[in-house]
Amino acid sequence: MFSLQTIFGQGNQFYSLLEEAALAAHDSAKALHAMLKEADRQPALDAFKLARQRERDVSIQLSQELVDSFITPIEREDIEALASALHKIPKQVEKFADRYALATQHLEHIDFAPRAAMLEQAASVVVKMVRQLRNLKLEPMKALSDELRALENDADRLMLELYRDIYSGRLDHLQMFLLKEFFEILEKAIDRCREAGVVAYQIVLKNS
Repeated sequence: MFSLQTIFGQGNQFYSLLEEAALAAHDSAKALHAMLKEADRQPALDAFKLARQRERDVSIQLSQELVDSFITPIEREDIEALASALHKIPKQVEKFADRYALATQHLEHIDFAPRAAMLEQAASVVVKMVRQLRNLKLEPMKALSDELRALENDADRLMLELYRDIYSGRLDHLQMFLLKEFFEILEKAIDRCREAGVVAYQIVLKNS
């Protein structure tokens, strides 16, 4: 029996574009981790701008494909929701990088790299989850969702440690303000990864 997908195509371009958006998000997180491991150097922002531009280009392509395509492999609303969630990850990472470049002289003794490593891990899991959409199998997607949730819980625990440092009395007021602001941006970036993972998981729940 022929289906509409057989007649009009499988819509694989949507999966490919969503995967490209997820990879752009991961690349931005990877660039941030690399930058923070070399905190003695003046941050270079080109990698973040490039990742954001890639994501914007993908977003434009996705929007055009939704207009041009008669059929999609999953619901249009789900494609739009996941694209929107993925868009927010490199946006948040770039926000951190831009501000960090302006404040490096006040942050010499603060190590953001462990939190950035956690963000990179979360973004990597998101890439795996988006790739799993082609299969629409619940079990591997649930395992990845659990992994992402565990990373988010670890990030929350690290935030509690942050507040211990803030209230220790060892930092001046400016350092306290910057420490809180930058770690909250990182925490929000991890939350954005979790939000994208939730959307991907719900898509599989709906279609499996």
